[in-house]
Amino acid sequence: MNIKKIIVTALFALVFTGVSWGAEGMWIPLFLKKLNETEMKSLGMKISAEDIYSVNKSSLKDAVVLFGGGCTGEVVSPNGLLFTNHHCGYSVIAAHSTIEDNILQNGFWAKNRSEEKINPSLSVTFIKRIEDVTKDALKGVTDKMPINERNKKIKENLASIKKNAKVEAWQNVEIKPFFKDNQYFMFVRETYSDVRLVGCPPVSVGKYGSETDNWVWPRHTGDFSVFRIYADKNNRPAAPSADNVPYRPDHFFPISLNGVKENDFTLVFGFPGTTNEYLPAIALEQTANHRNPVKVGMRDIALKIWGENMNANDTIKLLYSNRYVSAANAWKKWQGESLGLNKTNAVNKKKEYEKAFTATLTGKKEALKELLPKLYTQYKTLLPYGIAYDAMAEFSSLCDAYKLTNVLNNYERMDEKDSLYASVKEFLKKSALKLISAKTVNIDKKVFASLSDFYYKNIPSEFLPQQVKQNYQNNGNNWNAVAQTLYSSPLMTEKGIEDLFSKSQKDVVKALNDDIMVSFFNSINKTFYQEVLPNYKVCNDSINFLMKKYMKAQMEAFPQKAFFPDANLTLRASYGQVKGMQARDGIYYIPQTYLDGVIEKYIPGDKEYDLPAKVLELYKAKDYGRYGENGKLPVCFIATNHTTGGNSGSPAINANGELIGLNFDRLWEGTMSDLNYDPSICRNIMVDIRYVLWLMDKVGGAGYLLDEMKISESKK
Repeated sequence: MNIKKIIVTALFALVFTGVSWGAEGMWIPLFLKKLNETEMKSLGMKISAEDIYSVNKSSLKDAVVLFGGGCTGEVVSPNGLLFTNHHCGYSVIAAHSTIEDNILQNGFWAKNRSEEKINPSLSVTFIKRIEDVTKDALKGVTDKMPINERNKKIKENLASIKKNAKVEAWQNVEIKPFFKDNQYFMFVRETYSDVRLVGCPPVSVGKYGSETDNWVWPRHTGDFSVFRIYADKNNRPAAPSADNVPYRPDHFFPISLNGVKENDFTLVFGFPGTTNEYLPAIALEQTANHRNPVKVGMRDIALKIWGENMNANDTIKLLYSNRYVSAANAWKKWQGESLGLNKTNAVNKKKEYEKAFTATLTGKKEALKELLPKLYTQYKTLLPYGIAYDAMAEFSSLCDAYKLTNVLNNYERMDEKDSLYASVKEFLKKSALKLISAKTVNIDKKVFASLSDFYYKNIPSEFLPQQVKQNYQNNGNNWNAVAQTLYSSPLMTEKGIEDLFSKSQKDVVKALNDDIMVSFFNSINKTFYQEVLPNYKVCNDSINFLMKKYMKAQMEAFPQKAFFPDANLTLRASYGQVKGMQARDGIYYIPQTYLDGVIEKYIPGDKEYDLPAKVLELYKAKDYGRYGENGKLPVCFIATNHTTGGNSGSPAINANGELIGLNFDRLWEGTMSDLNYDPSICRNIMVDIRYVLWLMDKVGGAGYLLDEMKISESKK
């Protein structure tokens, strides 16, 4: 055997030996039969790939929806009843809550369909079929084309494909790139916009453990909410109307009360949002050690100040609740991501993979050896721009005064002759008034001072605007003094905003140019848009173009490895097994938790660990009904399914195609699975369906909803 071939084979074995590919991957359901069915069956699956995805008969895909544009849900009855996570329905539940009728705090169960709550901005989307349109999408496209010309041609091709797609009048088409733009798939979709809230547990159950338990195990959260899809009399999408009727699905999930045990097969089917699994080692190192710490540091500041004020005032708590939850989720995830990358030695493992890849590049492929060095060069160039980009993005999203400046800039750019001028002006005015509320402006002033200090110390010096430096020096190098000066702007008052929006456009421009607060933030915006963003985009475009070539080259270099595409909020199947995990020395995570653990954490009146009296009453009586197991009530379980954001609310499915839980989180140690899946620590977390049904039936008094489901009793 050729000595070079021996080296390549040895390197490949070194990189890939011992990795269970069955647990890794977010697979396109169209190809499960070809790529995955054999392995899925070896892990215990009893249904077929066609039972999961088919265009010729009803299948599991017909019961899975994209919920609200960023989560997943599943249909569980012939009357359009839908399960998703509590945190996916959180904003809807909060929107229906008032101080007088706080259903977020107290929970809610509609007694009949007339009490189900309409949500005008909420929709769900079904996937009817998936088609490979790569050939037509890349028609006339070559690698020698300039990036802009190539993108323009692809855009034209995709428009043509959409125009000529054979779909029904009530359907829509989405086309997305896969494998770094090397392949394109078309999704024929049906979107229903009449989705009503049926019920939810109290937030003390739906977010039990709140931020302390977020991303961690053991977990005891009843993270679910219930909705219903409505359609017109022909079962087609329709705007919310009293004439609509419950949606009749092609398939709905039967529910199993048989539970789970170690090594049971699990399938998670849903809409994972974003992953980037094929990055070079330098990208992982920069993420873990440079870019994540900046984003985490900024959010540390805002979350601490918001939290202190929320704890002191119930009105503030309600005002900030959704914002706090959203910011804290990514904040904790980034910390776990960096921890996991470093703990699993991901950078060095990726470098070994790159050595194996480079060793395959012989003969005609020799020219591809320049790919990785070019990628490394671009990432080194990108880093300072990336840090500045992250710092400015976090500043503008966490500080209300910064947001206000951007709202007012939009007002300044408006054309009074535009037909939409009056309505947009009113919208911007309301947005501005909300940002300078007397209830929150002093909180924001504290956030600004601390954020500015972090920003000043951590942004690359070449991107620090002179005006920011000058304000700092003029106020005795004290950010609290700077805050006092900027927040004295008349635009930080209701009267100031009312006056501004009554001016002519000419006077608006002058007023904004003269305002010290607007001037401060616009100096940051100017640096961002003139120096940071253009260069950031140039580097990113170059990286994306090189990654397209690198992705294709990897697939050719390792033909024996089954590659899955990165997540992009399209329908995917992820399979694995129920498994515990060796978390650290002396600590092993068993894969199931019980109500006993919920009670152990219970602290009366605590913001994270309080419980409804009914839960305590039923626990004391050990009244678990048909949902218990050996005198205990199962609550959550973990498995090796590869999931990410967007999989929240995804059905956890057993070997027979039955619903056994709802996916809602991942273990903190393994959140780096978005960049580098490692089966040793990557686990997804699911709420056990038995806990969900017990909470609905025994605690919520909504047992009538279970009557419309197909529930198979426990065989144990």
